[in-house]
Amino acid sequence: MDVQVGKLPAAPEVNENLLLPALTGPGQTDREKAEDPGDWARILPYAARLKKTSRRNFLITAGVSAALAGDMLFTRRVQAERRATKILRVPDSFSDVYFPKASWILFPGYKTSWEEAQWILNSLRTALHQRGRLAAVGYSNLGLDVDEIVREVILHVREFELEKLYFYGHSFGGMLATQVAARLLELHGVETQLIVLDSSPFSRADVLDQSWFDGVVFLYENGFRIPSVLRGGYELGERVVHKDERTWRQILDQTMEQLSPIAPSSVLIQTESAYIYHFDGLRLAGKIGGTKMAFVGNPDDATVDYASARAGWSTVFAANMALPELSTAGARPAHASPQWNGDVYRPLLERIQNELQPLPPAPEEPSYREPNGRVVRPA
Repeated sequence: MDVQVGKLPAAPEVNENLLLPALTGPGQTDREKAEDPGDWARILPYAARLKKTSRRNFLITAGVSAALAGDMLFTRRVQAERRATKILRVPDSFSDVYFPKASWILFPGYKTSWEEAQWILNSLRTALHQRGRLAAVGYSNLGLDVDEIVREVILHVREFELEKLYFYGHSFGGMLATQVAARLLELHGVETQLIVLDSSPFSRADVLDQSWFDGVVFLYENGFRIPSVLRGGYELGERVVHKDERTWRQILDQTMEQLSPIAPSSVLIQTESAYIYHFDGLRLAGKIGGTKMAFVGNPDDATVDYASARAGWSTVFAANMALPELSTAGARPAHASPQWNGDVYRPLLERIQNELQPLPPAPEEPSYREPNGRVVRPA
């Protein structure tokens, strides 16, 4: 066997066509195949780009999926917690110390969430805490139930051994506050000291948007439940139409709240509509004992007819109505908006409390006269 030192055996001939992918079509020449954009050299950049794009899309999709899963879990938790009526306490160091046996209870208005109810109380805190603790009714997302509300209120009374109750009826909450006051007196002998009616309709005739109102109640009573997305779209449209009543920030805040997990359920809102529609204040006349009432409203209210609502309450509850003409003129929106207009509402509430629930006079300082005639007073 001959071995030549310093020389390597020649490499076998390589057929370049073997490197070309099988993507080339029939009838192509070798030159056309070599220049085909599908050859390996041209495919590699596309492959690298596809790999990069796929990773980015995967990460984006994974992030969105995680956010949706988190939102779903949060929504389920929120909704599960709100399947029962609850008294929402707002701790206040001043009233908890000085008025432990008295409590304000806010009855929130139409479509008002638990969070917004507490926001209202915090907005009015410096006025309301001058007479009692602060609390609000959190309505169940399974629907408005007056019996449940009465039960939760009396449990609140017993838990804190309350001796005085003051009700704040926010919008339709004034109707509910009056009925609960009548039930408490009838069933438990507990008399409410004061009911503040904030732009509260006396009957469905006081609601200005009658066509929409009739439609919501009709659908509910015929078994139709409005999906939340449709409700949120309506909220946005209704608020844009009534832009003169709200700032754009208020429109955004209210609309987003109706689409969020903390929003009242559609079932709750429909039952609230049905409650307003069937409310009969005449049945409650003479059934709230010596409870004093005050009506607060705005002549520019475009949701509830201020004049007819005030006349209804003042006529039927003439024996209880002490302050029927307090105006929130200048507030925006004009209908029941203490959370945005605390500076307008707080002075009115202070006046109501000072006139209808005055504090007892401060006791005189203890003193005594010594035998030598010197008067001794505390330091």
